[in-house]
Amino acid sequence: MGDFLEMSVWEKIKEKTEAGERLSSEEGVYLFREADLHQLGQLADGVRERKVGKRASYVLNRYLNYSNICVLSCQFCAFARRKREPGTFELSVSEVVDGAKQAVALGATEIHIVGGLHPSLPYEFYLEMLRGLAGLEPRPMLKVFTAIEIRHLAERVAKKPMVEVLGDLQEAGLDSLTGGGAEIFDAGVRERICRGKESAEEWLEVHRTWHGMGGRSTATMLYGHVETAEQRVDHLQKLRGLQDETGGFTGFIPFAFEPSQTRLAELGKIRRASALEELRVIAASRLILDNFDHVTAYWISTGLPLAQVALSYGADDLHGTIGEEKIFHMAGAKTPVGQTRGNLERAIREAGREPVQRNTFYEAIRS
Repeated sequence: MGDFLEMSVWEKIKEKTEAGERLSSEEGVYLFREADLHQLGQLADGVRERKVGKRASYVLNRYLNYSNICVLSCQFCAFARRKREPGTFELSVSEVVDGAKQAVALGATEIHIVGGLHPSLPYEFYLEMLRGLAGLEPRPMLKVFTAIEIRHLAERVAKKPMVEVLGDLQEAGLDSLTGGGAEIFDAGVRERICRGKESAEEWLEVHRTWHGMGGRSTATMLYGHVETAEQRVDHLQKLRGLQDETGGFTGFIPFAFEPSQTRLAELGKIRRASALEELRVIAASRLILDNFDHVTAYWISTGLPLAQVALSYGADDLHGTIGEEKIFHMAGAKTPVGQTRGNLERAIREAGREPVQRNTFYEAIRS
C-alpha cells in the first residue's frame, strides 16, 4: 500500500510538471524527502530542456571583495571580521578598480563585488567605486551588493530611503544586485544562523524595489545546515512568488553550506551536504521554481565534476571563471578559486551540452 501511495504522489508530480502546472508545498517536500533521485533528475532535466534546449552557459567574471569588516557576527559566516580583528582587509577604490581592470584585460565581462557591512566607509566610497568600474573599457557589467548591503547603505550610511540609494547606485553604474544574504527565509532559522541580519521580508523588499526600477538580480538559497525540507520549500515559494510579481530574477543559485571553519559548525554537529543531496536540491528547485529559466550549478560549492553532473539534473549554467573566491574558501572550501573558459566549456561539452558564453543577464555573447 505504501509503495502504491508513493507511486501515486510521484505520478501526480510528473503529470503536473509535464502539463506545466505548479507544484504544491506538500509535493515540494516530497521531492526533498522521498522522491527517487534519478527519476527526479530525469524530470528536472526534461523541464530544463524545454526551457533552454541543449545550451549550458557560463560567464567570464571576476569576484572582488572591497572589505570583510562587518558589524554582524553571523554564525554561518567565516568571511566577516570585526574592525581591528586579525584577518581583516579593506581595499581602496583604486585597488578595486585596478583588480577589475586586470580582469577586463583578460576578457572578463562581469565584475561581481560584495563586502561586509563596514561601520565607517563613507557613502561616496561606494559611488566612486561604481563610477570607476563603469569607466573601464570595455565596460564590464557590474553585479554588486547584497540586499543587506543595500539596507546598510540606506539605514546606517547614507540615511536615505532605500529607493533613493538604489537610484544613486544605478546612476553610478550598478547593473545587477547579487542574490546573497537570502540564506533560508524562515525566521527561526535566521535567528539561529544569522541573528541580526535582515528578515525575509526585508530581503524580498530590496529586490522588489530594485526590480520595480527596471533592475535585475539573482536569487539564492543556502542549504545544508539547520533547515528542514519544509523550510526549503517555503524559501523557494517566496522566491517564486516575487518572480510572479516582478519577473526580475535572472536565475537561481543554490549553495551548500560549507561548515568546517564556521561557528555554526562548532555549535552543532553539522555535516556538509552530500553530492546526492546537492543534486537533489538542484533538481527539486528546477521543478518548484517553474517561473525561473535558469538554475546554476555553482562549482565553487559543488566542485566542477559534480556541477557537470548537475547539468543532467536540472541545471543549465555553471556560473563563471570567478578568478579568486574568498567567502566559501575562508569557510573551508577545497575547490579551486577560479576556472578557465576552457575548463568550463570542456565540462559542458562532456555533459552533452552546447557551451554558451553569457552576460550577467544570461543572454548569449558567443557560442
